[in-house]
Amino acid sequence: MNQVLGSVAIMSGVGLIFAVFIALAYWRLRVYVDPRIEMVAAMLPGANCGACGLPGCQGFAEQAVAGKVKPAQCNVIDEGGAAEIARYLGVDAGAANRTVARLLCAGGTDKVAQVAEYRGLESCAAAAAVAGGGRACTWACLGYADCKVACTFDAITMRADGLPQVDVALCTACGDCIDACPKGLFQILPLDQHLLVQCRSLLEGDAALATCTVACTTCGKCVLDAAPGLVSIAGGVAVVDYARNALAHPSATARCPTGAIVWIDGPQFAAAARRAEPAMALWEVA
Repeated sequence: MNQVLGSVAIMSGVGLIFAVFIALAYWRLRVYVDPRIEMVAAMLPGANCGACGLPGCQGFAEQAVAGKVKPAQCNVIDEGGAAEIARYLGVDAGAANRTVARLLCAGGTDKVAQVAEYRGLESCAAAAAVAGGGRACTWACLGYADCKVACTFDAITMRADGLPQVDVALCTACGDCIDACPKGLFQILPLDQHLLVQCRSLLEGDAALATCTVACTTCGKCVLDAAPGLVSIAGGVAVVDYARNALAHPSATARCPTGAIVWIDGPQFAAAARRAEPAMALWEVA
C-alpha cells in the first residue's frame, strides 16, 4: 500500500511541476489577440480574395484594427459596410479607390480572323499551346472563357464576339483572371483610370492592322494629343503612364485611326467607350 501511495505522490508531484512550467511558459509566451479583430473579420464579406493585398479577410481585419488600412480599402465591401466597421473601430472609413480587371484586347471574332481551326479541349490554355490558338493576331483573346471559369465572383461573361466582359460592380480585382489568361490580357487598374489601350500586339503599322482591325499601329497620334509624357510608344504598342493619371483626357483618343485607345467611363465595351469625341485638352487651355 505504501508503494502505491508513494507512486501516486510522485506522479502527482511530477504533474504539478509540469503544470507550473506550462503555466509559466504560457504567461511568458502568450500572444495577445485583440478581440476586435474577430468582430471586424465577421463584418467583412468573407471573400478572402486578396484584392486588398493582404492575406484574406482575417489579415485585413488585423490591419484595420491596427489602423494601417481604412475600412473602405476593402474592394468587396460596400459603402454601408465600410461605415459600419468604421463606427465600430471609431475611425474614419476612408475613401475607396476601387480597382477592377480590364481586358487589354478589343480583337473579337469580328475584328481578328481565324487562320487555323483548333479542335480540342475548350480552353484558352490548351488552344494557346497549339500554335498560339489559330488566330491571325498572336496576342489576341482566344475566347474559350478560361477567365470566366476562373472568376469565382461571376464578374465575367462572354460576349457574342468571343471577348470576356467584366462587370465592374461584381469584380473584386482578385486577379484570378490574370492567372487564367495564357495571353496575359488582363490588368488590374483603378476604376478612375479611364484611358486604356486595348491592344497587346508587338507588330507595328500595316503589319498590325493586317491581323486586327482595331490594333494599335503605333502611329503616335495619341502621344501627340495627350499631355506630355502621358502616352508613349514601347514594344510596338501605345503605353499609358498611369502615374500621370491626373493629366488623362478623352482628347488622347480623338485621332486614333483604329480605336485601339479608348476613354472608359463605365463598362469597357460600351458603345460610347469605343471612340471619344474630339475635345480641347486641359493642358491646352491658356
